[in-house]
Amino acid sequence: MSEQLHKLINAINGPLWDGLVWLLLGVGIFYTLSTFFVQIRLLPRSIAAMRSSRQPNEQTHGITPFQAFVTGLASRVGVGNIAGVAIAVTLGGPGAVFWMWVTALIGMSSAFAESSLAQLFKVHDRETGQFRGGPAYYITTGLKQRWLGILFALSLIITFGLVFNAVQSNTIVAASEAAWGWGKEPVGIALVILTAPIIFGGIKRVARVAEALVPIMATVYLLMALYIMATNIGAIPQVFGLIFSDAFNFKAAGGGFLGAVVSQAMMLGIKRGLYSNEAGMGSAPNAAAAAAVKHPVNQGMIQMLGVFVDTIIVCSCTAFILLMSNVHGGSDLTGAQLTQAAIVSHVGAWGADFLAVVLFMFAFSTIIGNYAYAESNVQFINSYPLVLTVFRMAVLGMVYFGAVNSVPLVWDMADMSMGFMALINLVAIILLSPYVFMLLKDYQRQLKTGAEPTFKLSEHPELQQKIRTDIW
Repeated sequence: MSEQLHKLINAINGPLWDGLVWLLLGVGIFYTLSTFFVQIRLLPRSIAAMRSSRQPNEQTHGITPFQAFVTGLASRVGVGNIAGVAIAVTLGGPGAVFWMWVTALIGMSSAFAESSLAQLFKVHDRETGQFRGGPAYYITTGLKQRWLGILFALSLIITFGLVFNAVQSNTIVAASEAAWGWGKEPVGIALVILTAPIIFGGIKRVARVAEALVPIMATVYLLMALYIMATNIGAIPQVFGLIFSDAFNFKAAGGGFLGAVVSQAMMLGIKRGLYSNEAGMGSAPNAAAAAAVKHPVNQGMIQMLGVFVDTIIVCSCTAFILLMSNVHGGSDLTGAQLTQAAIVSHVGAWGADFLAVVLFMFAFSTIIGNYAYAESNVQFINSYPLVLTVFRMAVLGMVYFGAVNSVPLVWDMADMSMGFMALINLVAIILLSPYVFMLLKDYQRQLKTGAEPTFKLSEHPELQQKIRTDIW
């Protein structure tokens, strides 16, 4: 029975994701051109906004913009940055890295759009005193389609709240078992004990943990990559040459029209890049909406920076570690094992222990980041405290389940639900694009006057029947 179910899910995932990859790229290109390359024009300002956003402003509700940024980054930066890049390089060649970069640069505009919309349509939860929002909220309020918002919320809860957390705990167990021989059950119990107080503390505690953990894990991994690059500095031009030359080396990706007109490097780079940075998928806006900012565009800029950090910086670290090693070609290894072998070839046997620790930090931060996304969507469907408590128990159950079981079936189920989630969100942000253009125009108009942009609902009477007046 399970085998038949697995075949059915894979039969759906194939055409769903083949089309979805192009839709994600198309929406990114649409927003890139229609906003006149907002991800390039406002990138310096987004960096400045992120650096100055660690302290709360005068608003008493919500988390800081920086906390929302690292909460989103906690979910984005995970095992995909280590295993996903290795898979792309193994199957697609070094040129896949180039297409990951292209995907990220294009996807930054989609991330800007969806996170700006999440801020505009966020709500104030009077019970918790926090802001919450995301695609389910802007679909319901902006498009007046609550049933579609509920469908999106259910897809996200299944994908990020339950299944992906099982996958992350499974990765932690595999890494610790390989490095130190630790058993599955005790590691699973330890993960539940570590996770429980964080998620039962709500979004603010999740944000505080992410604020502490994410910069540390990113910095540690970046320092390792910089050390490897410094000790192999003469090979850097060769690696860049390999990436760019192989990017346009045509090797058909597969059958059918789409598979025949793109190279394998292009398809693998696009897929792995989108899986890693989640631009346009509708996940990161759930964290973005929780921030207290003066203008929705502020958080849109900060969240698009998350795509840049995830792919252009962290994924590139893995790519250079691999391509500067002697293990990326002709090896039977793939995924995290290939990255582990590459690090060992550069620094010695202790590199295996190092990657096990890094994988734990990446995967554990992803668990709490995923939970933050799901919590907002559970509250969207039903805000009773008992429902949220039951959901938190289910999350802990899936963390343990993933630790002690193999999860290929649930991973493919997550791909399917995530695919439907992304499809709904992409259609929504295209239909809601006039709001994105209005917000960007308002922000840029205020910038030209030299003032710090502040969104005032009173200046937009056409929105007053749709937007909560107690927020803006």
